[in-house]
Order: sequence, then structure tokens, then C-alpha cells
Amino acid sequence: MIETLAPKAPDPLLKIIKLFRDDPRTDKIDLGVGVYKDSSGATPIMRAVKDAEALLLAGQKTKTYVGQQGDGDFLRLVGQLVFGDANRDLIAIQAVGGTGALRLGCDLLRESGAKRVILPQPCWPNHPSIARAARLEPIDAPFFNLEEQCIDLDALIRSFSRAERGDAVILQACCHNPLGADFSGDQWVALTDALNARGIIPFLDLAYQGFGDGVDKDVAGVRAVLERTPEAVVAVSEAKTFGIYRERVGALYVKTAGNAQQAVMSNLMAIARANYSMPPDHGAAIVREILADEALRQAWRDELDQIRNHITETRKALAAARVHSLPMHLIAEQKGMFSTLPLSEAQVAMLRERHGVYMTDSARINVAGLRRADIPRFLDALAEVTA
Repeated sequence: MIETLAPKAPDPLLKIIKLFRDDPRTDKIDLGVGVYKDSSGATPIMRAVKDAEALLLAGQKTKTYVGQQGDGDFLRLVGQLVFGDANRDLIAIQAVGGTGALRLGCDLLRESGAKRVILPQPCWPNHPSIARAARLEPIDAPFFNLEEQCIDLDALIRSFSRAERGDAVILQACCHNPLGADFSGDQWVALTDALNARGIIPFLDLAYQGFGDGVDKDVAGVRAVLERTPEAVVAVSEAKTFGIYRERVGALYVKTAGNAQQAVMSNLMAIARANYSMPPDHGAAIVREILADEALRQAWRDELDQIRNHITETRKALAAARVHSLPMHLIAEQKGMFSTLPLSEAQVAMLRERHGVYMTDSARINVAGLRRADIPRFLDALAEVTA
């Protein structure tokens, strides 16, 4: 039976990673994979992470399971970081990265009777795959005008008419991947009012806290939604925020009525048990150590500020350029690691083949991975393929 399986199409991003790796050119530029890179092109380990690992090495006494819910102190500290005082009213479970948290949330929605999940387009390419794997129907919704690089909020709200009460919409909390386009405070309020009116559950995906306007400002939208809606689901990833990509650190938080919390927790544990049983510990322990120690926490925030400032300066440098009709100036107004340029697949292929500049076929660029020294050549390449 196994030998009869048909091959699946490669993941678009993984395809780009392989093409970049196989390219022998020494001056190639990688704008595909979503990791932060410093001026030397390296993805360094934060000093606070190294210090936390040293504490774990010296003090950790066991490698037994952390339990099905995960590390309670980690969940509490991350919950406080994201939700503030509202954290005490939420159900929480540790997950295998942000992707695992999204899958847990989708499975929970399916168990609750949801049939559809609205995905504002363009979305993170893995969102529809996760929804379908959880037997939810993904519904594409207009969200962004790529040519004008702006959010179309009215079109998104109109799309809610296609959902039924109890269905969900996945909204990225900040630093949108792949657009870098975030909702304003007023837009978050309008969205929440529209969701409440139709009984649609907001499912917030938070993966880049601290990469946009700062640790506190980046969760203003999440807090506004939770303050105004009776039910919500929030998937949290700490991969980027703490620079621990390979450690797969995530969590899922659920807001619901008090009399439903026990049932929600039991369902989440049953879903987790059938998927991975117990969550991994090392990455969550690192985050716990940093957030629980005042000095480590401040060191981490200082270094995260440096990373965000580096990304902001790169955006400003790109925005100052004039590349034919491309709206480069709007890149400075966007947030976080990513932006998507209005390029055709043919132009993206030309960038790759002629200039060794790698980005996804959708023309998403990882601004956080662009070295300052490579900016002039990147802009020259853009000018050549858009002439």
C-alpha cells in the first residue's frame, strides 16, 4: 500500500531553501527563509538565551515529562507577557511551536462544531494546510491591495457573511506574514464588533511579538479583541521573539465562559495526547528562565530592541530607494520581518536566475534577513527586472 502513494508538491518555501543551498554563487542573497540575520548574515543566539541555558545546565535535576499541559510557569509568564492581567481568565496549554498551537486550536474548533475558518488573503501559506488537516474548510477572504500596499477592511468584514455562528477567522496579531501590514487600533475594534455581530470566533496568531513596535505595543490588538469578545483562541510562538527557532516553543490560550473551561481543557489534552502526548521542554524552560529573572528579562528586551531597530533601519533604507513604479516608500510603514512586493512570478524567477536573489514565488521578502551590504545590489536587481 505504501508504495502506491503519489508524491506531494514540495512546500514553496522549502523549495526556495533548496534552490538557494544548491546555487554555487558566492554573492547570492537569501530573502526566503524567515529568520533574523545580523550584519554578517548569521542568526545569532541571544545572550540572554545562552545565560538561561547555563542556568538550566547547572540547576536542572531531571528530564522527565513536564506533564500534558506543559510547564505551568512558562504558560503563566508568557500569558502575562501577551495578555497582562487578562491572562488569569484564560485556559492555556503548551504546544509544539506556533504551528502546533494553530493545529491544536483548529482541532478544538472542529470539536466544538466549527466547519469553516476564514483566511484573509494573502495569508501565511501554512494556515490553509493546517485548517484542512483539522477538517475545517478554509474560506479565502479579500484583505490586502498588493498594488497599493494597503488593507481593505471593508472587503474583509463583508466576507464574514460566508461564515456560520461558531466558525472562526485567523487574524495575525502583529507583523503580518507575508505582508508586514498590521491593523490599527480602530480597525481592531471594528473587526471585533463585526465578529461579535455574526458569532464568529477570533483565532489570533501571534508569532512576532517585539518585532513591530515593541513587546507591549505589538499585543495591543490581541488585548483589545479579548477585552471585547466572549470567546477567542490565541496561538503564540516564541521562536522569533527569543531567537530559538529550532526549539519549537509555542502555546495555545483560550478565552471562554467559566463553566466551559474544564471541558475546553479536557478536549485540548485529549487532542494533544493523540498528536504528541507531551510537549518538549528545553525551549520553554529557556523562556521561563528569562521571563522569571529580572536581569535576564531586561537583557532579552534590550537585545530584542536592537533586532527591531536593525529591521526598522533596513526598511528605511529600502523605502528611500526609487525603483521605477514599485511602491518602495510603503515598506517603511510596514512592520516586522516581511513585506510582499508587487512582482510577477516571472520577475521573481529572473531575480533568482540572473542575480542570485531568492524570495518566495509570491515575492515575499524577509526584510530581517537582508544584510545592509547587500541592499544596493538587491535594489539594482529589482530595477533591472522591473525596467
